[in-house]
Amino acid sequence: FAIDLILLHEVTSAQGFDMLRELKIKAFDTSRCLATLDHSIPTRINRFQIFDDSARNQVETHRRNCEEFNIPLMDFESGSQGIVHVIGPELGLTQPGLTIVCGDSHTSTHGAFGALAFGVGSSEVGHVLASGCLLQNKPKSMKVNFSGNFKKGVFSKDAILRLISQIGVGGATGHVINYSGDCVTNMSMAERMTICNMSIECGARAGLMEPDQATYDYIKGKKCAPKNFDEALKYWNSFKSDAGASFDQTVQIDIENLKPMVTWGTNPGQGMQIDQEIPALGSLAPSEQVSAQKALEYIGLEAGKKIAGTKINWAFIGSCTNGRIEDLRLAAKVLKGNKIAKDVTCYIIPGSEAVRSQAISEGLDEIFRNAGADFRMPGCSMCLGMNDDKVPSGERCISSSNRNFMGRQGPGSRTHLASPVTVAASAIEGRIASGEEYL
Repeated sequence: FAIDLILLHEVTSAQGFDMLRELKIKAFDTSRCLATLDHSIPTRINRFQIFDDSARNQVETHRRNCEEFNIPLMDFESGSQGIVHVIGPELGLTQPGLTIVCGDSHTSTHGAFGALAFGVGSSEVGHVLASGCLLQNKPKSMKVNFSGNFKKGVFSKDAILRLISQIGVGGATGHVINYSGDCVTNMSMAERMTICNMSIECGARAGLMEPDQATYDYIKGKKCAPKNFDEALKYWNSFKSDAGASFDQTVQIDIENLKPMVTWGTNPGQGMQIDQEIPALGSLAPSEQVSAQKALEYIGLEAGKKIAGTKINWAFIGSCTNGRIEDLRLAAKVLKGNKIAKDVTCYIIPGSEAVRSQAISEGLDEIFRNAGADFRMPGCSMCLGMNDDKVPSGERCISSSNRNFMGRQGPGSRTHLASPVTVAASAIEGRIASGEEYL
């Protein structure tokens, strides 16, 4: 089927451009393409100088490829550089009904707008660049209904971590998830993007939400929003599930009494409410016990112990999951008038240059600096150990990102996933803590 938009970054696109050279053809339609720099780049202020040879080669190659094939690149100081799944929506490129791909698994983020969006491999990037199309098998469908209302200190990040902990990291394999319920309807677009972003973490091919007035209000006025907006609205309003639509699976998640979620292991499905004890191995399914034992050994925790109060060394707020202005505002609410614990290093990374500028205009940067946090330049940063921002081996980080695999934030690093509010509160206390009392 046809692909309406392909997003490109410096790590997974080089092979696709090489394919075009081998075939001696141009990109099929450059108006369907947008490139940025995010994964390998430094986030320090003097980010123009890239010390790592591999990262520098990726960035310079990406710039050359985009220039050669006439692909628009959101480079440093363009005003639009940032994490690929942050800048697509904020530019208004992400719209209901589009098919969107990127060489990045968290492309599912864009499903929050009613777009069918999913990650592809590097060779598939080449196929899309060459033909504007991609061969796919029809996925199964899953409906996830979030019921109830969030309590203070609980957010969409907690809801998606709850889902993944309930169905497991393979619970939605081969499916596209359709998220629904009053809880979803009441979410901001930033919250919806957080939910869809982590669809891949329970094995889903993509995540989808029906577009509504919140969607349209978000897109309207954006740089790349449709010129004939009223006509677009008529089309977008057609993307609704039929009454009584059938799904291959249906999952109910009650978030009415949900507490902040934190992961205890080495995959996003190994999560728990912050007031709970780490599960005993015997309480888990036999198929999960071996991996849980390995996870606890790596993470340095014991079954039966409380997760709250676990000492941390690092705190990270950012990523394509939680690096938007709404996330930074929440972190600032917690940090205002408080200080980061003296033995904790806290990085706060805006998802884009636009987010950074907005944060500065609102004075959030001063709040972060006064609290002792390091407010840096846009990029994927500490979400993954592919740039300068790494957690040292053996040290423990609480992170608003999307993955806590072994070594994800650097060789030997230990990662606990949580919402930006939980991360900020934990940074203040120097231990895993709920942010409820800070709001």
